[in-house]
Amino acid sequence: MANAILIQNANLYAPTPRGIQDILIVNGSVVKIAPHIDAAPIELPLQVIDAAERMVIPGYVDQHVHIIGGGGESGFYSRTPEIMLSNLTTAGITTVIGVIGTDGTSRHPETLLAKARGLTQEGITAYMLTGSYELPLHTILEDARKDIIIVNECLGIGEIALSDHRSSEPTQEELTKVLTQARLGGMLSGKTGVVQFHMGVGKKGIQVLLDILADSEIPAKHMIPTHINRAFHLFEQAKKLAKKGGYIDITSGIREQDGFPACVKPSDAIAQLYSDGVPMEQVTMSSDANGCMSVVLPDGNAKQLAVDASSFHEEIRDALLAGIVPVETVVAVATSNPARANGLYPKKGCVDVDSDADVIILDEDFLVDTVIAKGKVMVQNKKVLVKGTFEH
Repeated sequence: MANAILIQNANLYAPTPRGIQDILIVNGSVVKIAPHIDAAPIELPLQVIDAAERMVIPGYVDQHVHIIGGGGESGFYSRTPEIMLSNLTTAGITTVIGVIGTDGTSRHPETLLAKARGLTQEGITAYMLTGSYELPLHTILEDARKDIIIVNECLGIGEIALSDHRSSEPTQEELTKVLTQARLGGMLSGKTGVVQFHMGVGKKGIQVLLDILADSEIPAKHMIPTHINRAFHLFEQAKKLAKKGGYIDITSGIREQDGFPACVKPSDAIAQLYSDGVPMEQVTMSSDANGCMSVVLPDGNAKQLAVDASSFHEEIRDALLAGIVPVETVVAVATSNPARANGLYPKKGCVDVDSDADVIILDEDFLVDTVIAKGKVMVQNKKVLVKGTFEH
């Protein structure tokens, strides 16, 4: 049965500032935005939500989540579990892209695809990247280009590890061929065809990507190095790539309190990039949720630290509270920018007529109050209304 939601008195950042607006949602899509929308003529079951002039923004697009779990680097016991629906929605995440990390042996792209389809069925929108840290790539159809062309949910390749002791040490020539596979797969399927690169703290950083730009015809838009805030030299290199048209991805789960020394706090990274004149439309953020790192304690024992999706909104909120970067620029880092990078805009990453009805209502303290995904209220008044199939 058709249904409708009317959000009234929204201080809308779409992410561009639109002022106080009403937003009419019908069957999962935004159908009208206006200063006043009369509920009386709407002949559908209607839910009215008064935003009371609070900030309303698009649902977050998190392009790097270990939806089937990650970790495992301290042995089998350190494998993290699959992510649950409400772990994402309570952080405002309504679109997610799943990746496989270090373990491309016991975790498989087929499983990643199944989980993505499951999350979509549960109420949000989920995609995937084919491959893992290593080359040769582990794929579904034995060819990454085929995966991108044939598998609707597959948007590209990743995360391939660079400058990391867990990397397979790919050469510039090998990486150029991977980028070509992604570009051609994207062209033939109407997708963007991106490649995400896991960045370690090695001294070479992203230099190989800058070399590929100099030595080949591959556009920078296909490159998304992630975790760029984990080391100062890496952060500085990333600025160069952004200025050449590449996307650079801040990881919200990389913070000193999360066990990452000598990193740039994500909200500070947004402010620094803005102050340094980096084109902010090339800056994205992701959570790395359900990934895991092993920290060696003073007694020599290893402690496993799992990354939680909650860091995503926490860092956006910190950036908003700091007031250094314009609101619309901060919001774009988590919404329209990753949507554009992955070819999902304007269905995702914005609140506009004909966009998917993925909406966050923030309270007066910029905390997530209400989350709507594809026109369904998932979280309201900070309470989870829709849980995943196997959530308690």
